[in-house]
Amino acid sequence: MKVESFLEHHGLIENPFAAEEARLDAVFNRLADSSLHHPDINKIFGTLDQPSTAVVFGEKGSGKTAIRLTMQRKISEHNANVLEVDDHRRVLAVSYDDFNPVLDKLSRANKKDTSEIIRNFRLADHQDAILTEAATKLVNALLNEGTTAGDEAMSLPNEKISKLRKRLTQQQRLDLAVLAGLYDQPPSGIVIPRWRKLRKTLRLKWRLPIAFWRNAAIFVTLVTAGLGGWYAWLDYSKTVDETTGAVTGAPASWMIPVLGLVAAGTIALWVTWAVQFMRTWGLARKVAKEMPAIGRNTATLRGVFGELGVSTLVGQPLPAAGKDAAEQRDSRYQLTRRFVDVLKALGYSGMVVLVDRVDEPTAVAGDAGKMRDLIWPMFDNKFLKQDGIGLKLLLPIELSYLLNKESPSFFQEARLDKQNMIDKLTWSGATLYDLCSSRLNACKTASKTGELSLTDFFEESVTRETLIDALDQMHQPRDAFKFLYNVVQEHCRLLPEDTADYHINRLTLETVRRTQSQRVQELYRGLTPA
Repeated sequence: MKVESFLEHHGLIENPFAAEEARLDAVFNRLADSSLHHPDINKIFGTLDQPSTAVVFGEKGSGKTAIRLTMQRKISEHNANVLEVDDHRRVLAVSYDDFNPVLDKLSRANKKDTSEIIRNFRLADHQDAILTEAATKLVNALLNEGTTAGDEAMSLPNEKISKLRKRLTQQQRLDLAVLAGLYDQPPSGIVIPRWRKLRKTLRLKWRLPIAFWRNAAIFVTLVTAGLGGWYAWLDYSKTVDETTGAVTGAPASWMIPVLGLVAAGTIALWVTWAVQFMRTWGLARKVAKEMPAIGRNTATLRGVFGELGVSTLVGQPLPAAGKDAAEQRDSRYQLTRRFVDVLKALGYSGMVVLVDRVDEPTAVAGDAGKMRDLIWPMFDNKFLKQDGIGLKLLLPIELSYLLNKESPSFFQEARLDKQNMIDKLTWSGATLYDLCSSRLNACKTASKTGELSLTDFFEESVTRETLIDALDQMHQPRDAFKFLYNVVQEHCRLLPEDTADYHINRLTLETVRRTQSQRVQELYRGLTPA
């Protein structure tokens, strides 16, 4: 019997239980407006007026990615609603769920194996990566440029750029230019032209860039060479009257002091340029060395710093190699604080950072020890409790087991008792039953009337309580979907096409339940991959 025939009989356009990943699940997308979510989602989500941190641990398939996508959707809806009501309550959603680019940049910069990179991963690297995602979204919005694939555009107040510019003070515009110079990642990979476009949009006060001193030095050098050449030609072409001894065509007496002054000015200009060039080059080299997770090279940073001017950079908290550890940590917090201040000026109360898929980077490959090395630096109370920033850490359950082995000093520093921590995402059989029934109704044909229930798939001997008990043994949404998918597949496999039996019997249900329950138990014991 064909599965399609079974589904068509029950008024379904597709199999509701075929997908295994929320990111690629079309049925999940159709359930966007459903109120059926994990019972703990309100605690995880918190309130958007004051973004807060949440630390969540869950098994594979427990719905962590679905929770992340749901939160992104809620934030997007919230932002769309407050555009007309309150212009200062929007929230910027930043997805920090792909660690591969960061690890690749660190590996290239430090010329080390990725395993060693993970062992030495710093909180500063996380901060730089998060600011990169956030700053890029903001620059995209200000310049009205496209976003990367799968990324949601940031919405700014519906105003002309001149009015948006007036929302920012001169210092905030300067801070934004510095943040963009450090962190913006244009899709083309070419930083300077986009940064100059942003600087023009922000209308920063004009300052003498380093290029001015170079161009002035070149110009004065040419003038000096021209005057010197003219003096030499006049001196060469002068004539002496043999009778009277008079000299004609000789250079004027005033030319020598003028040449001296011009030459001195040329030297002064070249020295000024050289000093400022070396200062910005040295600073750019130190910043590039301290921020390997961004992938900025010295030449790019020197171009940005050179156009901003040396005096402008004095008050900026640039993270540069050579500073002591405390100063290095403080520089990232100050940069983050300035970024949040810019957001607030543009109508945002703050930002929510969604951390997910920690086990998926190529260099991690699900290894619990590597996941710990990657995530543990984030467990710092100062980092987790930044004003205007809510971090949502959706972590694999293996990290929960390792967390319980940590020392009291670790917990004192992390203060996880204040971070809305959920030890384990758990699903009851009843909740899974409701979830599966909602997926059935999301796949109904247009002509199908009335609400579908999971019991509609089965014979009368299979009660609602029987299905709830079976689903309870699956524990997670992904395993529940696999269970029901295999039940349908097994029923259709055992029947010929001409047998019009569209209700699954109890024996088939129990046979598949035993197989899938054993698979789930072996998965938890680490004896099977999925």
